[in-house]
Amino acid sequence: MTLEKAPHPENRDDSLHVNRQPGEADHAHGSTRTTPEQQAQALEYSKLCAQQLKDDKTEDVLVLDLRGRSQVTDFFVIGSGSSQRQMRSSAQHAATLAKGLGMSIVKDNLGERDSDWFIIDAVDVVVHLFEPDTRLFYDLEMLWGDAPRIDWRREDQRDQPFTEGSDRNLAGLDPDDIPPAE
Repeated sequence: MTLEKAPHPENRDDSLHVNRQPGEADHAHGSTRTTPEQQAQALEYSKLCAQQLKDDKTEDVLVLDLRGRSQVTDFFVIGSGSSQRQMRSSAQHAATLAKGLGMSIVKDNLGERDSDWFIIDAVDVVVHLFEPDTRLFYDLEMLWGDAPRIDWRREDQRDQPFTEGSDRNLAGLDPDDIPPAE
């Protein structure tokens, strides 16, 4: 008896069964969006989602621009929550916002009972909500350290200057965390 291997999907859209309109990109070449309008929609959702997360008391919210760096998605929105209930509620708000903008949610883990990492996958934007220790462990900011950060803040949220990069070193330490050399 010989087993035939199932054909491997050619791209992420095929593996997730995402049906795009004619002219939309296929995730196999650079940015997942081909038209300026589609790229603008993904960027706008990323910024609005980050603002919503901040309104929901999510901490350390950032948006990473992965266009040209990832064949999987164009933007990551990352934040840390204070409890499972708060993270789940914030993730539900992010999913509702995406649907309100006409974006499809292809995968989420909102139904998981005990999770310290909630994900909303809207194909071109992936939202990650972490429990703080889990965020430090997986360190997506470091993994995608070469990706530019997008300033998503509204005027009322600009209490500190925006810095595109991070002061953290490769080990994830801030300069103040390193003891002086003796």
